[in-house]
Amino acid sequence: MTAGTPALAEWPHLFRAGEAGHPVLLMLHGTGDTEHGIAPLAAHLDPQAGVLAPRGLVREGGATRWFRRMGEGVFDVDDVIVRAGELAAFIAAARVEYGIEDAPLIAVGFSNGANIGLATALLHPEAIDRVVALCGMYPFAERDPIGDVSAVSALLVNGAADPMAPAASVAHLAEVAEQHGATVRRHIRAGGHGVDVGDIAAAKEWLAQQRTAA
Repeated sequence: MTAGTPALAEWPHLFRAGEAGHPVLLMLHGTGDTEHGIAPLAAHLDPQAGVLAPRGLVREGGATRWFRRMGEGVFDVDDVIVRAGELAAFIAAARVEYGIEDAPLIAVGFSNGANIGLATALLHPEAIDRVVALCGMYPFAERDPIGDVSAVSALLVNGAADPMAPAASVAHLAEVAEQHGATVRRHIRAGGHGVDVGDIAAAKEWLAQQRTAA
């Protein structure tokens, strides 16, 4: 773990081993949720997958988050970058602790969890190179701290009328990620912030394709 990052034993999380040939799903909760709220989603995506679900360490008005923000949709980009580094360090430590160094790991995040998953993949592709981002958006505001992410693949699942993850920000995310080499697929539905059965089906299909390609 990096300096200032909690040791693995001090970072609330849960882990469940999966079956051979299936990935470990890094489940990243949204604002106000915990690892216990997001982890059950994994069973709907790949029942045989392993599950690694940490808890965001930032508190905002009593709600658990992954990074600070100045207001709704206004992220503290410096903190995003720091917290992405912390999550990358957590992943490295968890791989060793749970003996999953060689297991494929795919992040699945909702809202704030999608944003930290995207930020970590775009800044630390050695830690995460595949992301299912449910209701995520571009996490770096007007900045572009991204390097070569040609190893990264992402599925962006969004509602076309989501006020919390605006369509323009999602389009910008896809454009910038692709400019830096990432492979991006989008699933857009009518509606706003949330996850429906069509989103789950799209994520499940994408994950199955990733497993076949591995």
